[in-house]
Amino acid sequence: MNFDFTEEQTLLDNMVTSFVRDNYDWETRCSIVKTEEGWKHENWSQFAELGLLGVPFSEEHGGLGGSPTDLMIVMEQFGKGLVVEPYLPSVILAGGLITNLGSKEQTNEIVPKIISGDRRYVFAYAEHQSRFDLFDVKTSAVKDGDNYVVNGFKSVVFGAGAATHVIIAARTSGDQRSKKGITLFIAETGSQGITLQNYPTIDEYRASEVIIENLILSKDSILGDIDEAYDAIEEEIDKSTIAACAEALGILEVLKDTTTDYCKNRKQFGQPISKNQVIQFRLVDMMMEYEQAKSILYMAITSDLSDPIERRKAVSALKSRMGQAIKFVGENAIQLHGGMGMTEEYMVSHYFKRATMIGVLFGNVDYHMKRFIDLTQSNIEKLEN
Repeated sequence: MNFDFTEEQTLLDNMVTSFVRDNYDWETRCSIVKTEEGWKHENWSQFAELGLLGVPFSEEHGGLGGSPTDLMIVMEQFGKGLVVEPYLPSVILAGGLITNLGSKEQTNEIVPKIISGDRRYVFAYAEHQSRFDLFDVKTSAVKDGDNYVVNGFKSVVFGAGAATHVIIAARTSGDQRSKKGITLFIAETGSQGITLQNYPTIDEYRASEVIIENLILSKDSILGDIDEAYDAIEEEIDKSTIAACAEALGILEVLKDTTTDYCKNRKQFGQPISKNQVIQFRLVDMMMEYEQAKSILYMAITSDLSDPIERRKAVSALKSRMGQAIKFVGENAIQLHGGMGMTEEYMVSHYFKRATMIGVLFGNVDYHMKRFIDLTQSNIEKLEN
């Protein structure tokens, strides 16, 4: 199989690499994350000018009609620069839901405004009790005439403080853990009935707790069909998981290369510590973990993502393997840097924290390992029967 980039993908890779190099040096990033908002509007506007906000959207709506490989290119380079603007939650996840479920009128109105940078949407789905189960939804939407009254609480909504709109997963029928009965509603973040509690996460990104109290929404705010949103939610979360793993791969490359360079230059007893055979073994193991993670990312991207079973298996295999690579490469990078690797002043600790966050985003190693095993066993049982 040919894994070489096309000419257009090479140009995209060069463009994003240049943006990160020219606009996201370490000092600049540190100044951005220390601001109250934690991201930079000028960077978002530049994303729009460069066409990055249109990568996953169809050409019909003014996008680039990008493939999963195109998104991998963008996210991998963003990982190398630790870009904090909410590209994953807004463009990939929320944007994917809108194109997946939106009516023609909704997509024609919303998507061009996302591409231009005028609007930013985020998806509020997680709740305190839900853990990684996307179907565990207590937030309710009760019909009241032609409107719906929404009440509930959403946890760790990444990018909500920067968003103009929020997509809310609410239960319109069924019990708390039923896959059927979940409906998506679009609301402006400044609507009466929505309260955001914004905070920085451990990796210096931004998230919010979203409190929803007697939020009144019209039926026009519904995204997709009533009670039938779960399959689309799972699909877009899976695709976003691949994008997050691409970001993690970029982070792992920086950790691997930075640690190798440090060991070559750090001297003890008159010679570089990289001359120590044990450290050489560690560096080789880090390289192998990175290469295995890269290979399984390519496997997931080239899978048939339109097939729900194949998509779920590929994503869970990727996320569980990537989570193991994050732990190994990250912990060894910290250890080989010694005490300096733990300091706020040194960039390795920041890359490690972001990688660790991605390791639990959309499901940790144990969750995806179990999911993969369950899918495999169900296929075996079908063949036996």
